[in-house]
Amino acid sequence: MTSHDPRATTASEPVTPDHPSTEPVVEYQERLTVAWWMWLVVLFVGAASFIALAPINMAVGIIAAVVIMVLITLILHLGSPRIVVTDQDVRVGRAYIERRFVGEAEPLRGDAVRVARGPELDGRAFMNFRVSIPDMCRIEIVDPVDPTPYWLTATRHPEELARAINAGRPTDSA
Repeated sequence: MTSHDPRATTASEPVTPDHPSTEPVVEYQERLTVAWWMWLVVLFVGAASFIALAPINMAVGIIAAVVIMVLITLILHLGSPRIVVTDQDVRVGRAYIERRFVGEAEPLRGDAVRVARGPELDGRAFMNFRVSIPDMCRIEIVDPVDPTPYWLTATRHPEELARAINAGRPTDSA
């Protein structure tokens, strides 16, 4: 007996209004990569390892410099959190929440970021700060069983992130 994956489509089951796709539609995504000056640090560390090992053996110095720079680059890339907003959920790094539990998103810049990170910060909030990214977005959480009042995440495009989240919110009907 074979099992049928309802998400899978075949030639006889095209994605149409009669057979909607259950794959999430990405509405916004961003990788919070490190600042440009961090790559200078990577080059410096590679050069330092070459200088330290080249007097012993030139080939070892070159190989060590390249391996160290590649490893640091991989760590920096893989350690950079992603923000992904789909029609089904919102993800920031490893944290995710279904869209139905997401309230209003508010873009923050300048002094509003300082206030949100400081005097107004709720210790129960999920925080994703990045030193090299000054702008943020506050995302309200409306899950009645989740004690987290909001997510506060760094973003290079706070207005676009807030727009993507707010566009998927249900509208209030009077």
